[in-house]
Amino acid sequence: MRRFVIILTALFLYQLFPYKVYAMQNASGSSAALTTLMQVKEENSHIRILKKFLEKYSSPLTPYAESFVDNATKYDLDWRLVAAISGLESTFGQQIPYNSYNGWGWGIYGDNIIRFSSWDEGIQTVSKGLRENYINKWKAQDVYEIGKFYASSPTWAVRVESIMNRIQEFELANARETLSLSL
Repeated sequence: MRRFVIILTALFLYQLFPYKVYAMQNASGSSAALTTLMQVKEENSHIRILKKFLEKYSSPLTPYAESFVDNATKYDLDWRLVAAISGLESTFGQQIPYNSYNGWGWGIYGDNIIRFSSWDEGIQTVSKGLRENYINKWKAQDVYEIGKFYASSPTWAVRVESIMNRIQEFELANARETLSLSL
């Protein structure tokens, strides 16, 4: 579907801005700009989808959809991962230790509780920690390998993946609201 939108957008742009390119010219600048614009559009649609998805759960994380997507981009993570972990660990931020802003079970074991000063700090810390420790340092390649380190439950990864799939299904079911052919 994404490839279809990209092709359709390229054809639309060609009709608006037809020009000739000769072998001696460097035309990569314009295609690089198109790629960047497409990435921005995709990020914006992910923000809208995640916000609407979190609204369904009356999540206190709803206003932070942009933070989830921005940090996923910054740390090269699946944009659904950190939100999905919060869904499993705290019903999307609804069941957390008092005044902790920790909807991920991050560093919580026994009486030990890591507290964040805000939801943004929690999203950023968890995203960065997943990238630097779980993926870079410990070489985890997917949610199942992350789960081996992240949680003691052998079903943790399959449940996180299930929530990620629900977000993706929600995206597909609401595609009309997020697709845009304008740049």
